[in-house]
Amino acid sequence: MKLPFKDRKFIFLVIAIVVVISLEILSILGIDIPMPYAPFIFAAFIFAIGYKVIWNGILALFKLNFSSINLLMLIAVIGAFYLGEYPEAAVVIVLYVLGERLEDIGIESSKSALDELVSKSPKTAFVKQLGIEKPIDKIEVGTIIQVKPHDLIPLDGIIESGESAVDEATITGEPIPKDKHKGDTVFAGTFNKSGFIEIRTTKLSTDTTFSKIIKLTFEVSANKSDTQKFIQKFAKIYTPSIIVLASLLFIVPVFLLKQDMNHWLEQAITLLVIACPCALVISTPVAIYAAIGNASSKGILIKGGKYLELMANIKAICLDKTRTITFGNPIVSDVLPLNGTSHEELLACAAGAEVFSEHPLAQAIVDAAKKEGYHIHEAEKFESVIGKGATAHCLVCEDETILIGKLQFISESQPITEEAEQIVRTLSEQGKTSVVVSFGDGVAGVIGLMDEIKPDSANAIQELINMNITPIMLTGDSVLSARYVANIVSINEIFGGLLPEDKAMRIQETIKKYNSVAMVGDGINDAPALAQSTVGIAMGAAGSDTAIETANIALMNDKLSLIPFLIRLSKATLKRIKINTIGAIGVKLTFIVLAFLGFGNLVLAIAADVGVTLVVILISLNLMKFEEK
Repeated sequence: MKLPFKDRKFIFLVIAIVVVISLEILSILGIDIPMPYAPFIFAAFIFAIGYKVIWNGILALFKLNFSSINLLMLIAVIGAFYLGEYPEAAVVIVLYVLGERLEDIGIESSKSALDELVSKSPKTAFVKQLGIEKPIDKIEVGTIIQVKPHDLIPLDGIIESGESAVDEATITGEPIPKDKHKGDTVFAGTFNKSGFIEIRTTKLSTDTTFSKIIKLTFEVSANKSDTQKFIQKFAKIYTPSIIVLASLLFIVPVFLLKQDMNHWLEQAITLLVIACPCALVISTPVAIYAAIGNASSKGILIKGGKYLELMANIKAICLDKTRTITFGNPIVSDVLPLNGTSHEELLACAAGAEVFSEHPLAQAIVDAAKKEGYHIHEAEKFESVIGKGATAHCLVCEDETILIGKLQFISESQPITEEAEQIVRTLSEQGKTSVVVSFGDGVAGVIGLMDEIKPDSANAIQELINMNITPIMLTGDSVLSARYVANIVSINEIFGGLLPEDKAMRIQETIKKYNSVAMVGDGINDAPALAQSTVGIAMGAAGSDTAIETANIALMNDKLSLIPFLIRLSKATLKRIKINTIGAIGVKLTFIVLAFLGFGNLVLAIAADVGVTLVVILISLNLMKFEEK
């Protein structure tokens, strides 16, 4: 099997390292390549492996760019050749090139999830009308495409016919496939596991959710973390400072103290080599990419290291209620029969009338009746009264007339008891919506509905509280509804009845109090608040262009529990970066001190530098395995 070009280059590099180090060991044992061949043989190794380093070092010298690491390497090689330390000169270059290649491998490994995502991207789709495969960038919105079982879905769209189980892990990070039927939305890059489906495309190939994820993930390097920016600035000051120190280490003992020139030249070169900030520079990007890759695999899209880092310092989190803590879909919470009506009669008859309505509350009542296993009563002559309720004639009940809606609507034609009024008041105090039902003779009962709370909301918010992060609810819903949900999920600070601009103002006030504040919302009406916060997090962003574009972090699924995980990942990333940085500086300081004391060893310095770089990479890449609790 033919190896990829990059792999062959790496194997060649490893072979060169083995040969050069073997020659160095033989040299230490007193077995040298005879003159005049030695300089030519080692020069061949240097130029074959490190020609880019040498050339970039020469360019840096001409440009007087003393912050260049390549210039340090060039000086080290020239100095070693001057001393006749030819094996050491070759070792300097091959191990430095190995260190650089290890850096590339580290970043490539941490980007592997993205690379896999890109490689899976479908390039063509089967167009039903034409009966042929066509490049996806040539397919217009509204085209019917066909997708066979076990194929990737090539474009965003809506299922026109067929049904299937679709694995959406590439978009949402959810491992369990979702059942999809006619009318359901599907996303490009997801896997059609079982059925044959026809899809009407809703987006061009460049506008799909999958394309946006790839584009934004590739751009994460533009939003570098503050730590990454600091280390890069530090390296630019640090490198020329080391050149000055190395120069003094050579000049002072040789020209002022009249000591052995060759010895102190070797110490100066050792200082230059060990001082290369490779491990320092690589520690942050590898850790950041590894963490972002981990998050992506769980359906968390982070738009840069900057936002990952900011999550570690969040002191308060503002959360929208609807579609963030709750699903945004009403469910029946209470069925309260009156006047001798049975539970089944109240729900089945109400559902018989509501089956004609498309209102979410009506659909919730129909769903509740089906869930209970009741036979929904047949009805006719349905008539909707906008803003009040509806009427219909039941074909099952003795009393044909069904009135269903607000208490005031029922009171216009039926007597209302104090008991019915009290039930409506109690439900309202609990933040629930009341639907009053009459069969034409007083009130037959009251059905209470509420927004369904997501199963992981309470645990996720409790985790945030355990992390000493204050949860705050900001919602456009009523204060009563907000308070009811907030009590269930243990949120003490509540602000209800807010318009989008009010939420943004509350974010500003919260930042003044807590300094670092995240906002979690659905990314549409919450856009101003997301923009004002320290970090904006969009919930359930799959398919929502506004959410993906507005927020700094987008959760492609509806799992609020991913936010505590993200905070733990962020803290772990910063911890790894600190460990890497302190370790790298510690090793360098040790060898710098040894060089100033005159005990520096060039080969050990190189080995230590490459070793630290390798350790830093391995520690950083371990973040890819960081798991949820």
